[in-house]
Amino acid sequence: MENPPTTELVVQAIQTLYHDPNPTSKEQASKWLQELQQSIVAWKVADQLLHDKRDLESCYFAAQTMRTKIQYSFHELPPEAHGSLRESLLEHMACITAGTSQIIVTQLCLSVADLALLMSSWLTPVEDLVARFGDSHPVPLLEVLTVLPEEVGSRHLRLGANRRDQVTAYCTRTCPLVLNLLNGSVSATEPTLQTKLLRCLSSWFTFPADALVQVADSDLLKFTFQVLHNHRASDSLHEVATDCVCSALFLIEEDLKYQPLAKALFTGAFTLAEPYQLAVAEELIDKCRNYSRIFTELGEAVVTVIVNNPGHGLGSLQVLDMILVCVGHHDYEVAEVTFHFWYRLSEELYQQKSSDQNARFKPYFERLLLALCRHCQMESDHDGTPDDQDDFNDFRARVADLVRDFVFVCGSLDVFHQMYLFLQAAGAPWESSEAALFIMATVAKNILPKQDSVVPEVVQAVLALSDNVHLALRYTAINLLNGLAEWIGEHPSVLEPVLNFLLVGLRVAKLATVSARALRSICAQCDRQMTGHLSGLVQIVQALDTFNITSDAAVGILEGTAKVVANMPPEAIPEMISKICQPLLGPLQQTVDQAGDSRPAKGSRSDPVLWLDRLAAVFRHTHPEVSNGQIHPCKAVFEEQVWPVLSAVMRRFQRDGRVMERCCRCLRFAVRCVGAQSAPLLQPMTAQMVEIYATTQHSCLIYLASVIVDEYAAQPECVPPLLGTLHALLPAALPLLAGPDGLRQHPETVDDLFRLCTRLVQRVTLPFLRHPQTRDVTRLAVSAVTLDHRDANASVTKYLSELLRWGRKYEERDDFDERRQLVAAAFAEFGAALVGNLIQATLFCVASFMIPDIGEVFMEALLTDRPSVCRWLEATLKSLPTESAGGIVTATHKQLVEFHKAVTSAETTQDAVRALREFSRLYR
Repeated sequence: MENPPTTELVVQAIQTLYHDPNPTSKEQASKWLQELQQSIVAWKVADQLLHDKRDLESCYFAAQTMRTKIQYSFHELPPEAHGSLRESLLEHMACITAGTSQIIVTQLCLSVADLALLMSSWLTPVEDLVARFGDSHPVPLLEVLTVLPEEVGSRHLRLGANRRDQVTAYCTRTCPLVLNLLNGSVSATEPTLQTKLLRCLSSWFTFPADALVQVADSDLLKFTFQVLHNHRASDSLHEVATDCVCSALFLIEEDLKYQPLAKALFTGAFTLAEPYQLAVAEELIDKCRNYSRIFTELGEAVVTVIVNNPGHGLGSLQVLDMILVCVGHHDYEVAEVTFHFWYRLSEELYQQKSSDQNARFKPYFERLLLALCRHCQMESDHDGTPDDQDDFNDFRARVADLVRDFVFVCGSLDVFHQMYLFLQAAGAPWESSEAALFIMATVAKNILPKQDSVVPEVVQAVLALSDNVHLALRYTAINLLNGLAEWIGEHPSVLEPVLNFLLVGLRVAKLATVSARALRSICAQCDRQMTGHLSGLVQIVQALDTFNITSDAAVGILEGTAKVVANMPPEAIPEMISKICQPLLGPLQQTVDQAGDSRPAKGSRSDPVLWLDRLAAVFRHTHPEVSNGQIHPCKAVFEEQVWPVLSAVMRRFQRDGRVMERCCRCLRFAVRCVGAQSAPLLQPMTAQMVEIYATTQHSCLIYLASVIVDEYAAQPECVPPLLGTLHALLPAALPLLAGPDGLRQHPETVDDLFRLCTRLVQRVTLPFLRHPQTRDVTRLAVSAVTLDHRDANASVTKYLSELLRWGRKYEERDDFDERRQLVAAAFAEFGAALVGNLIQATLFCVASFMIPDIGEVFMEALLTDRPSVCRWLEATLKSLPTESAGGIVTATHKQLVEFHKAVTSAETTQDAVRALREFSRLYR
């Protein structure tokens, strides 16, 4: 949009968006308004709408537009317009009244805060705002002062480290002014103002200001605890007071200079024990949760002191007692608030590796364990098995994670013994026994396989469960056997009774899936012992569809069976593999033979994916020992039975990306299983892959090609057809990625293509470097290094790293000189663009966790030709912007010189990554 539309037209579009019942009109209005927001005229339109104040929708749209423009498009405004924008925003802020919608207030105040951060010429924003609004408009002033500290850490603004440090220092200096303002307002009686006051204080605890120590004996802290002592205070005010105390506790954890504040908070928190009990008595769950947060945050703030100096000063063990009181609350959500403290405590103890320390804290963890066991009890009238979809099951999963984390303090065997006592208790209700079994199942994998005390009694008690006990009890008992699979492997006398127990479970609809999972684990852990039961397993596989199990559980049984088959004598394996595959290949062939082009129903028997996943599981987990010169036991089955069916599936469903992806996955595992001995299938496989890719561009076919390269490249006769496959795939792949925004729209193709090219570099290096299209591939890689897709970028950077590395490695080989020359020629052609794009990616494109991959490429570039990289980097740095639109210095000349020196003198990848990461902070 070049010319601003009339406000009437904009209001009409907003009304259409919010009130027109016609979906087409709504979509058109939404698209038009988005285009307006992205245009430069949006500044003027938003300002006018805020002045007009026609209705809630138009004011909200205007305020939101103003905020997003400042946040993302501040560079559109010339510096001379910044002052008038500030004045206009402050005028809008002055018009805020008690009747102004909170969402509009928030957007306007965020706009002012963001402008203060981006506009370097606004030297004293806090002082100016306090002077202008301190007496007349306290509510919007407090709102701005609240969001200002929060926005300092916003990555959307891309302030850069220099500006962020500058603003942090400024806010630290102005902290006394803000505290005086808040202290002067603490006598306010209006609930809204009280809430905003405490929110503001909470926000300013993020700055490491010495002045915050004054809060220790201030009216602010007294008022905060006064609110918390009143368990009947309004929910919003009570929650904000809680946030405030928690923020202060987080501050004292980070810096020990706040000792007076720490002692004041410590003393104040202990006075909340009585209000907590009153909240429990009146069943005020939200208030109980708030108190639990405070006790937990207090514990985290002093956890190091508790471990290093238990029972003294801030290391008082009363903190643990207070937190355990919260764990004992009847509502598990209150108990769950404390979990992070227990993680921290167990981590501190783990780092100390002191048996004496573990013994000191063991009673507290045992009390925690008993409380968690009670919380994990189901309702006595619960029907059926545990529900995987409900919130209570999610809570139990989090309990399991926590117990596994601290079990080293108590000892897994002691946990078993403690829970076994629950099982032995006379007249114990089923839900109590089930919870005890659940806790045991959680730590079962930690039990030593040779353990001969307690565990045998537990297993016998499980196997003695009658068919009449509650289904949930049987369900969890089976889960326990699943966890004890390794122990069962060391105690063959219980293997057969356990298998019989699981077979009974397989025939019960609601226990079939969990029994299948347990059977898979036992097959995996006891694969050698299970060979004597293989015929029974094969019968189960052949009757899989008669059991009421999930698809994943069926795959699990096939995995376990395959592991057992792999331990059979080589001559017996082909027959067994054939027996396992035939029940899968038959239905798969039927899906091919079905007439019509209709897509099969997902998850039905006519869905090829169902059978492809099961077939993939067989080959993925069949790894027999094959001696040199010995024919692979699965070779004939793959070539004669499996490949013809998979080829037919590919041809029949070539337009269905989901089926093709699973088919390629199945072929991948089959090729990996049989290895180079399946080379006779190379030509028909690659020919069909190329033919289908030319019309469908399914990236999974390229991924399959990379697997084929990995398996067959060691055979010289396979190299020409492998390179021929690349040559045939590129004419369809390169145009797809070279189109407008092609890299961003097809990240899976980028990922798979460069995975293939990396394998070619590694396995058939010289022939690949000689290939005429390697130049096109490398040019594309240099462009794709800025792609912000995790997997795609990782494949691109891996390709570039390997390409450069193979120009240096294995100097003793005959082909070294030619390899070095070819890589050097490619680097001379693309090196300057590569260095420039690596810097662009680091500063503006990729997430910080992707910088190590960028650093690896940079290090390889330095090792390839350090002098050239130094020149190219210098030119790149000179072209970088060193000042933002708001006049903020992003990088000084000194910082640019320091970065250049640091990265070009790097001797390891870690050095390069460290330099890149530090430099990126200046632009983020």
